Amino acid sequence: MKIYKILSTLLCYPELELVAAVPELRAALVQYPLFVAPLLPILDDLECSDLIDLQEKYVQTFDRSPAHSLHLFEHIHGEDRARGQAMVDLLEEYRSHGFDLCTDELPDYVPLFLEFLSTLDASASRALLGDAIDVLAHVGNKLSSSGSVFEGVFAVLQDLSPVAPKPLTQPPIRDMDEALETFGTGMDGVEPLLKPAMGMGSAGVMPINFYAKRP
Repeated sequence: MKIYKILSTLLCYPELELVAAVPELRAALVQYPLFVAPLLPILDDLECSDLIDLQEKYVQTFDRSPAHSLHLFEHIHGEDRARGQAMVDLLEEYRSHGFDLCTDELPDYVPLFLEFLSTLDASASRALLGDAIDVLAHVGNKLSSSGSVFEGVFAVLQDLSPVAPKPLTQPPIRDMDEALETFGTGMDGVEPLLKPAMGMGSAGVMPINFYAKRP
């Protein structure tokens, strides 16, 4: 099991299947001895806590705290229109590598992004991780400040990154309600922020914008 797949699994919502997979995850980590220590608290928590408690803690950590959101572009673009194009670009990147989304999650969902990295060769996965490391480290720092065991996943990602992260300095714009009120949804029900850019062909994969736009 590739390290990115392990990290993706550990960030997923805890179900019985995840708890049952802990022995397999421990065994898989044997080939990554440097990463055992930061990930051990998550595995211990999965083994020693009641499932309801695990689920409540997960929701409290990721769903009720915007600072810990597992959607990458929320930390960069907030609900600015640039988020929609970044989402489309990332989706095109997935498709260009034959990675099909078999989930209702948005493309920038961190477990999904990490699963995608697990399908790439080492060079490609490192390059894309390096592009995203600023925002991943940002989330990890917030989790660390709150004492969450999940910060270990993001610590490992920083160790794997070919570049050191830089701090995010521009706060996201949160205007989704205003955008939907202004533009509405399309005939297909898709939000306008998630529509492909006009004139972009299927072969024209745009660079993924993991950075906030300049003022």
